[in-house]
Amino acid sequence: MNKTYIPKEISWLSFNERVLQEAENKDVPLLERFRFLGIYSNNLDEYFRVRVATLRRLTQLGSKSFNVLGYSPKATLKKVNEIVLEQNARFEKAYTGLIQELARHNIHIINEKELNPEQSDFVKNYFLKEVRNRLMPFLFDKDSDLPNLTDDAIYLAISLSKKNVEKKKFALLEVPTDVLPRLVVLPEKDENRYLIFLEDIIRFGLKDIFFIFDFDEIRAYTIKLTRDAELELTDDISESYIEKISRSIQQRKHGNPVRFIYDREMPGDMLKMLTKLLNFGADDALIPGDRYHNFKDFMRFPQFGKKKFYYEPFRHIHHKDIIPGKSILSAINKKDIMLFFPYHPFDHFIDLLREASIDPYVTSIQITLYRLARNSSVINALLNAARNGKKVTTIVELQARFDEEANILWGNKLMEEGVKVIYGVPGLKVHAKLCLITRSKDEILHRYAAIGTGNFNEDTARVYTDHLLLTTDKKITNDVFKAFNFFNVNYRKDNYYHLILSPFFLRNRISQLIENEIKNAAAGKKAFIYLKLNNLTDPEIINQLYEASQAGVTVRLIVRGMFSMVTGMRNLSDKIKAIGIVDRLLEHSRFMIFCNDGDEECFISSADLMTRNIEHRIEVTCPVYDKTLKNELKEIFEIQWSDNVKARKLDPALSNKLVKTGSKPVRSQVEVYSYVMKTSGKCPEK
Repeated sequence: MNKTYIPKEISWLSFNERVLQEAENKDVPLLERFRFLGIYSNNLDEYFRVRVATLRRLTQLGSKSFNVLGYSPKATLKKVNEIVLEQNARFEKAYTGLIQELARHNIHIINEKELNPEQSDFVKNYFLKEVRNRLMPFLFDKDSDLPNLTDDAIYLAISLSKKNVEKKKFALLEVPTDVLPRLVVLPEKDENRYLIFLEDIIRFGLKDIFFIFDFDEIRAYTIKLTRDAELELTDDISESYIEKISRSIQQRKHGNPVRFIYDREMPGDMLKMLTKLLNFGADDALIPGDRYHNFKDFMRFPQFGKKKFYYEPFRHIHHKDIIPGKSILSAINKKDIMLFFPYHPFDHFIDLLREASIDPYVTSIQITLYRLARNSSVINALLNAARNGKKVTTIVELQARFDEEANILWGNKLMEEGVKVIYGVPGLKVHAKLCLITRSKDEILHRYAAIGTGNFNEDTARVYTDHLLLTTDKKITNDVFKAFNFFNVNYRKDNYYHLILSPFFLRNRISQLIENEIKNAAAGKKAFIYLKLNNLTDPEIINQLYEASQAGVTVRLIVRGMFSMVTGMRNLSDKIKAIGIVDRLLEHSRFMIFCNDGDEECFISSADLMTRNIEHRIEVTCPVYDKTLKNELKEIFEIQWSDNVKARKLDPALSNKLVKTGSKPVRSQVEVYSYVMKTSGKCPEK
């Protein structure tokens, strides 16, 4: 394996370990720790559905697969399984400890055999009223064709047996967590609170489901199957783009299985039968677990009132330049504004769209849509604009993984109201975050642009940190206008003088910026590169950063997720230091600062430095010209770089050791909140 490049699949598992560390951390409030277990579990599900599935496919290429990846997918898969099993043991230990901690606070998760009479009556009634009519068992034996098991759902694998009768009956039953809560609150007793898993309520009532069979014993074991979730798009040009996506979503439901989790108490003969029917082999990801799986449901753990169980919420801070009851368009006319979510409220952007939708001089709104909130106020504002006679154009990306169906539905709704909907670019994901409002008064056009690092999604804006630049600077707005023309006019390339678009210009521009720092360092000038990203895996850029380090350029990297670089290697990466921050908010903002001989160049971006973002997606990297905003980004970077509470070293060993610097604790998300409050000069919302 290449000693100067860490496979991204391995580095991703290191990131998810940082999430697991938060669940293990006793300084984190109790129910927040359960939430981190849920996030870890949800992350791992997607990891198997996408990354492991891709590795499995690449192994079928044999020796050619090395040329595709630069490392062996087979060896990587083996390492993945080792790490996942080790982390799974830690996960189970953390879960057991958290259950015990809950009990110390008089909150108990009990099973169907631990119910008192009152709770038994409650569970019986709940089963009959809410659960029973949703259960449809499938009987199987060693020669059966199993039904198409729902990806990432949990099932009960059930055995029915009778004394002195060798032949057993077997059944599968999907646990309906899509329509019922996974954890059900039971009646209290003596100040004690009780919860029960939905599958244990089903276990309680199983005899009622299988009453027609003659059996003495019934046993149920939880299983979970994860499938390959990558869309297979054909190159049939006669088929419309939307039809391809719709058909591929259906194919996903029949994707190859990539992981099978089972209750380790399951009898060997039953396990052998199921894995054979599901076509799992000895080298596949078969993961023994405890009685319960699908801990992603802990992301919606039932609410209990004690404040100490939760983080104290960050209250939104109104941006100092956006005055309640005053025009936001006028505010942007005066100066560039940088919003920083969730410290600033996403309502500022919704208010901007609402104002544009009713402003008599606004003629058009153009926007890219990648992932949307479940009940999207962005969509409502765009529909309102169309109803008010504005020309509204939306670029809807259908390949937003796991959101494709929702995006098709949103697209249809927009078209019904007269909005022009462009479904992305065939062969390229549109991942850029752009909005352009055009206003015409006295025959003079004014353009207002919003360029962001995260989606126009008010749900994620509550928990993801992201920047959104609002500007009327013609240098930027003219290029944003050209970007929307690219979608409107048959994907015609144009010359961009300020915005940097992938897949056309980003690689060259990043290379030039790094090369400039290398030249300055060689000339004895001050040189540095500060990058704040979600992922850094592109081999060419990594190698160029190694060159920068060798030339004496100081490289500081704050990377949340995948990180393929090897830091601190003598004569290669001595000048490179990297940290990853995992805390209550998901670090999602992407920005870059280059020294440029003292005349610093600063950019925000929708793109991570991954080959797919640089070469296979429409991404926008935007320069920040306003000196105050540039300074704010640098200050935020410095605060995060000083974190010694939630920052982990990204070292070659993937040790995830906490950064230990200084005597005073610095928790960057708390410090950034204080910084934003100070720069806004306002108190947070009540």
